[in-house]
Amino acid sequence: MRRATPLSILTVAALLGGCSSTPAGRPAATSHTASPSATASDTPAATAASGVPQLDHVVWVLLENRSYNAVIGSSSAPYINGLVNQGALATNYFALGHPSLPNYAGLTSGQSFPNAFSDCSPSVFCQSDALNIADRLEAAGLTWREYAESMPGPCGRRNSGSYLVRHNPWVYYTDITGARCTSHVLTYSSLANDFGSTNTTPSFSFVTPNACNNGHDCSTATADNWLSQNLPTILGSPAFTQQRSLLVITYDEGSGSNHIPTILAGPSVRAGSSTSATYTHYSLLHTLELAFGLQPLTENDAGAPPIMGIWN
Repeated sequence: MRRATPLSILTVAALLGGCSSTPAGRPAATSHTASPSATASDTPAATAASGVPQLDHVVWVLLENRSYNAVIGSSSAPYINGLVNQGALATNYFALGHPSLPNYAGLTSGQSFPNAFSDCSPSVFCQSDALNIADRLEAAGLTWREYAESMPGPCGRRNSGSYLVRHNPWVYYTDITGARCTSHVLTYSSLANDFGSTNTTPSFSFVTPNACNNGHDCSTATADNWLSQNLPTILGSPAFTQQRSLLVITYDEGSGSNHIPTILAGPSVRAGSSTSATYTHYSLLHTLELAFGLQPLTENDAGAPPIMGIWN
């Protein structure tokens, strides 16, 4: 993600502190404090009542730096727009702030952490001890993996070529280290083999294309072409042809109001559907929690509306 300018730093500070005015149509930022406990409504038995279906597998693909109108309807993104017709589109979805790292942290733990606004690399000055969605998944007996393109080896904690560590949130969590990290935070080349069987496909997969293929350093057309070459492996896998699975393509942030594209696809989604309700990255996290019957991580995701109106 681009480095924070003084203006973007002020924007993030305002978002995290709740001190700024809210742009028209954009949801107000919420606090970044953890909720001490979950409510009874977030149990597996309540998942169906929430309107979010129980799912076997969920895959998130994170792209970079595009506002909604730069992608949806663009001739530079024919594959993405084709997926919109095959799946569902959230037309009023917003990122949490600027720059990259606060959004990646919010997606995976329901909160940001000190110094994240600087897009810093992991260190004692740039890390999070927060409970995260990987903790929730493992506690429930579910599996997860990160697949990071161009990462030189498992659990890469430093920038290397087109691998930018700030796009890999897992290595910032203080409880994801050592063998736990190297067995879960993998290079992208591991994905095809894992998706060869429902038994080896993780319950939750987080896919990070490299800094060119996610659109950070290259064009919308480049990112769209990467998706066209790589997503068929996921959508054609046994997890998607034999089970209830969900693919989500979203962006870390956009410009201006942070209105970003978010596309959902897979057998659990009603083809050609859309939702105009207002959502944020916290909504996507809450949707994941409900789909797997997990308790929310913080008041931010607990209070965010899950994505509705698109499910089969």
